[in-house]
Order: sequence, then structure tokens, then C-alpha cells
Amino acid sequence: MNLIFEGRHKKLDSYTKMMTRMNRRKKNKRYVFWLIVVLLFLAGFGTAQFLKRGQETKVVVPNDIREVSSQDSGKKDSNSSKGNGTVSNTKPTERKDQQTTEDKVNALIEKMTLSEKVGQMLMVGFYGKQEDDHIINLIREQKVGGVILFDRNMQSPRQVAELTNKLKQDAESNENSIPMMIGLDQEGGPVLRMRDQVSPIPSEQKLGQNASLEDVYDIAKLNGEELAAMGIQVDFAPVLDLSDQDERSFGSSPDKAARYGLEEVKGLNDSQVTATVKHFPGNGRVVVDPHLDESIVKVDKSTLENVDMVPFKQLIAQQKENQFFVMVTHVKYPAFDTEYPASISKIIIEDLLRKSLGFQGIVVTDDLDMGAVSKYYSYEQLGYMAVNAGADLLLVCHEYDHQVELYNGIIKAVQTGKLSEERINQSVKRILTYKLEHLTNKPVSITKADQVVRSPEHLEKIEKLK
Repeated sequence: MNLIFEGRHKKLDSYTKMMTRMNRRKKNKRYVFWLIVVLLFLAGFGTAQFLKRGQETKVVVPNDIREVSSQDSGKKDSNSSKGNGTVSNTKPTERKDQQTTEDKVNALIEKMTLSEKVGQMLMVGFYGKQEDDHIINLIREQKVGGVILFDRNMQSPRQVAELTNKLKQDAESNENSIPMMIGLDQEGGPVLRMRDQVSPIPSEQKLGQNASLEDVYDIAKLNGEELAAMGIQVDFAPVLDLSDQDERSFGSSPDKAARYGLEEVKGLNDSQVTATVKHFPGNGRVVVDPHLDESIVKVDKSTLENVDMVPFKQLIAQQKENQFFVMVTHVKYPAFDTEYPASISKIIIEDLLRKSLGFQGIVVTDDLDMGAVSKYYSYEQLGYMAVNAGADLLLVCHEYDHQVELYNGIIKAVQTGKLSEERINQSVKRILTYKLEHLTNKPVSITKADQVVRSPEHLEKIEKLK
């Protein structure tokens, strides 16, 4: 019996051990199973957090690197589609340009030389209906940023469009590719460039006598459409001088000149053309033509501020909604400045126009070739004096030698400490801001110029005013 019992006991004992081992294995398998589950969970959670952080994190790339990489990727995309006759459906990675206009302007100013900056402050004229060495040299060597056209440069809408396209192309080929500014005086009436080829814009005097505000807007808009079609972005109009005798004026009423002038600015703006109100602080009382010689307006300050300057004040009060320059005259106003004409007077430009009236835009001089200033100052002096007074854009409309002398005079004034480069930067910043926001060097359609300028629709509108 004992042998039998002991045998059974041994069997039971071995069975028990076996079951214990099996239970351990099962437990171990369960441990392993749950361990794997936990590890998988942690791995998935970590991946999700990583991806989430990746979406929320913005990598800041320096602008110069960003621009280069963008150009390189563009080249790769274009090269990958060459030779296979197909267009890639792969969408380029979307990238929001973080640079504001101010950022771009500051970056440009930082890398521009003094010579390039001074070139941007000049608007020059030249002779001929095609580019000549005169204007080519000024654009390529002095980096001149503006050109003014006259009848001597204009033959037909097609020819003007071709000329402005070429001027823009030359500006584009310069290192910084800053847009070229092209303007002219297209006031209407006696001041109408290429009058036999454009619509017969009435004088301001006729508009003031016969037209409604809506008519003035419509005429300005069609004028602007014709200029824009030929590649011209700036019109040195309207005239806000007060006079019943001058064809170039809306009349002697300050309120009327302001209201009609504002409609002209709006019409031009709606055609993508910048207006220029002139001749600050008012030329209506002149006796001597400043084109020829010194001109002085001997009127007290109160009369000037409460009559002659009213149209300018009213438009400047609305400058945020409208795009215009202010042209300063070469006339002297002893009530403000007993020594200097307005165009080179710090009292009139900085103290009166900038500080008192709050004008923040571009201040342009009248043509510095005019006798009222060129008879009394050298061009070297005029360049320095106009900039020192606060002018941003200097018109020198005729002679190459005068343009170069004035340009060199400004540079010399900075180099000798008479002008600070910071003063130059102030004007260049205004000019570049305007250009980057409103202008391009993109060519205009020559065909469209032929179709738009002096179109039947424009002629019909003007005919209705008669």
C-alpha cells in the first residue's frame, strides 16, 4: 500500500509542478501581451504629440535663404517639365511671404549705394521719340528712377507705349530692378501732350464753368485710362491755383477748386494713375511767369492760409483715401519766407506742408530748369537746397548737363556733411514705398494703347460736354 501511495504521491507532485510551470508561462505570456500593448500605446501617443508640435511649430528661415530656395525650387520645377511635353500636377509648397512693404523698402535701402538713392530722387526729361544716349546713360549710370515726357517724345499711342516699355525694361535690368516712374503734364486745354492723337480733354477753366462733379470725374478717368494704356503712371494734374483768367484753373472759388480737384484725383486714381496737385501754396496771384524769371506773391499770411491754400488743405485732409503727390512752386511768398522760393524753402515744405497740414506723401518740385530758380542758383546748389528743404522728387526736365550737375551736387552735399544720408533715406523710403505698392516694370500692350487712346467712346463723352 505504501508503495502504491508513494507512487501516486509522486505522480501528483509532478503533475502539480507541471501545472505550476504552465500557470507561470500563462502569466508570463499575459505580462508580455500587456507590456506590448502599453508600449504600442505609448509609441502612438508620442507620435501624435510629435506631429502636433510639428504642425504648430513655425521654422523661421532668413529672407535671403528663403528667396534663394524659392528660386531654386522654381528652376527645378521648370526643368522637370522640359522635354517631356507634360505639365506637372504637383502643387508647389504654399509659402506665405512674411515681408511687408516696409520690410522690403528697408532691405532695399540698406543695400543701395548713395548714388542709387540719389538717382531715385530725380525725374528727368530727354529729347527724341526713342531712347538716346542721354536717357540710357542716366538710367544705367546714375540709376535715375523717373522720366517725364513732353511732345518732343510723343508721336502716337503705339510709339509712346513702345518707349515706356523700353524705359521700364532698362530700369528692370539695373541691379535692384526698381520700377521706373513715368509721368507728364496732361492737364487738358492748353497743356495737352500729343493733342492730335489723344482725346481732346477740356481745360480746367471750361470744366469749372460747364461741368458737373460727375463730368469732371468721368473726364479724368478717361484721361487716366489713355495715359495708363500708354504706360504712363503719373499725371502732374490737377492745378489747384485760384484764378478766373487762367485757363489752367477751375476758377477763383476755393471750395469749387477743392471739390473739382478731388474728383479729378479720384478719376485718375481709378484708372491706376497717380495725380499731382499743384502749385503749392498757390500760383493764382502771380504776375511774372516763373518759367521765365523770379516771381513774388506779396499777400499776407492770413489770406494765403484762408484762401489760396484752401483747396490743398481740403485734399490733404483726405490723403489716406486718395493717391497724389504735391508739387511745390518756384514762386516766393515773403509772408512765409522772405529769402527763398517755395521749392527750396524749408519753412514752406517742412514747416507748412508737412507739419502744419500733415501731408505724408511725395513732395515734388516744379521743373528746376525754370528761370525763377535756375537764373539765381547753380544746379549744384539747387539739388542740395531742394532736398534740404524737404523735397522728395526733383524735376529736371531738359538738359543732360544740368541733370548730372544737380545729381552730383546732392552727392557732394552728403559727402561734405551739408546733407545727412538719413535725410536722403527719408525721401527714398517714400519713393520706394510708392513704387512697390503702385508700380511695376511690366510692359503694356501696344495693341491696347491703339484701341484705348482717343477711342470713339471717349470722344463721345467729351462731345456731350460741349
